[in-house]
Amino acid sequence: MDIQTKSFQDLTNQELYQILQLRAEVFVVEQNCVYQDMDGKDFKALHVMGLNKNELVAYTRIFKGGDYMDHASIGRVVVGKSGRQGGYGKEIMLASIKAIKDNFRETTIHLSAQSYLQKFYNDLGFTAVGETYLEDDIPHVLMVKE
Repeated sequence: MDIQTKSFQDLTNQELYQILQLRAEVFVVEQNCVYQDMDGKDFKALHVMGLNKNELVAYTRIFKGGDYMDHASIGRVVVGKSGRQGGYGKEIMLASIKAIKDNFRETTIHLSAQSYLQKFYNDLGFTAVGETYLEDDIPHVLMVKE
């Protein structure tokens, strides 16, 4: 998988379209969750894209501390259905962690994880903090990597 990290301003129209298409495909259609994906935060984020043969198969957006959460954070973690058995989730997360260190020089990272993925994030060094909560009617938990 080829990893690219870009600011919102550096995304091409085609890249932005692919990002929004993948997020809608998984978060809205597949998870049957009607919510406002375009939340105005994309402008501040760095966008970490995982491409396989020029097709977006995995994605996250990352923030420096204070732009979304108090500490650096990773959000909108998504892997398309066709790429879920190929290790793309782990690969995009490792690239996102590295991008936070390289771009923001921060080592504490927060994310709001869907509860059923807690073990996946534990395996990457994240620890659950606090109780489960509902975000868009889906159980989530705050996770932190020090």
